[in-house]
Amino acid sequence: MKRDIFHAIADPTRRALLTLIARQALTPNAMAEKFDMSRQAVSKHIRVLQECGLIKPEQAGREIYYHFNSAKMKELDSWIAQFRKSWETQFNQLDKVLSTIKKQKK
Repeated sequence: MKRDIFHAIADPTRRALLTLIARQALTPNAMAEKFDMSRQAVSKHIRVLQECGLIKPEQAGREIYYHFNSAKMKELDSWIAQFRKSWETQFNQLDKVLSTIKKQKK
């Protein structure tokens, strides 16, 4: 089953795991040591991240290391970019309105 990337990044623990893995590939045990949760709980989060393509496993001997998939994150960023210009325009308009209100109060 392919998971939705937004479902994956909605969880704060999964975002924290992504941040860790983006810095360096880690094993599930190494990840579990960084959190106050069991190895099994971390494995559930890993499964969600892997199913949506944000991380990729790599076997190294008896260990599995999970690597950050920056290409998948770039896809997400590209999708969000289409809205960024609209948001910036709206924020700039809001700044102008707030500035005008502030000047009127003086």
